[in-house]
Amino acid sequence: MARQEDKIIGRRLRSSYISTVMSITLVLFVLGLLGLIILQAQQLSDRVRESIIISVFLDDNATDNAINRFRSNLEALPSVNETRYISRDEAAEELMHELGEDFVEFLGYNPLSALFQVSLKAAYTNPDSLLIFEETVGRHTIVTDVDYQKSLVHLVNENVKRIGIGLLAFSLLLLMIAFALINNTIRLSVFSKRFLIKSMQLVGATQAFIRRPFIIRGVMQGVIGAMITIALLMVTLYAGQRQIPEIAMFYDFRMLSILFAGVLLLGIIISWISTYFAVRKYLKIKTDHLYFY
Repeated sequence: MARQEDKIIGRRLRSSYISTVMSITLVLFVLGLLGLIILQAQQLSDRVRESIIISVFLDDNATDNAINRFRSNLEALPSVNETRYISRDEAAEELMHELGEDFVEFLGYNPLSALFQVSLKAAYTNPDSLLIFEETVGRHTIVTDVDYQKSLVHLVNENVKRIGIGLLAFSLLLLMIAFALINNTIRLSVFSKRFLIKSMQLVGATQAFIRRPFIIRGVMQGVIGAMITIALLMVTLYAGQRQIPEIAMFYDFRMLSILFAGVLLLGIIISWISTYFAVRKYLKIKTDHLYFY
């Protein structure tokens, strides 16, 4: 009879442990997916920002040496991502290809100037940084004009800002929901042991002694849940890459490592805090009130 009761208690404890771990895993997985979406959105916004082309037009009388020196100075700027030099003849060929006719033969001369097409790093594509770049480059003697679509820059920056604020607000809301769900799951787990906690306290065990095994157990549940979550996120990334191969270009393995570390840390911290306060509640509650909580 005693063995049968021990088996039943053992099954209940395992069931409680597994359900707590699965609850933590599901909540962390949702948070991890949101983190992946934010990372992908950031990478996409950076790509869009870096696709903005700035045309730096050169003087028709500029020598090859002057152009090469200017190219070196241009590529040395910390804001520059890529540069492409287009000669007058190349510019004419590209325009003729777009127009479908030989305008040089019609005009009798090539009216186009040589230029550099420049893309900046994402962090330098805000209006203030672009203005500084324009002023810096415009000081060179062989530069005649610096042109880019100011309306496009404004539109991209405004949309990125709106999306960023929206994702941040949603992330905070989801984080609070996640904390509440994990906290309630752990509180229910501790609730089933409230009589054990009070019994240990009545026989003289200190609060730290009583709290320690519960916190260790809670942290281990958080670690296991986080590790399962990381595995699920890696499977999700792999499946996404199989379905859409182009998505791999947006992967930043350093940021993914930070995300996975954040999931692990979040699982540990939330589990630790929830367990600490759940045990603390039953340590302070009166014996007569145990049946009401």
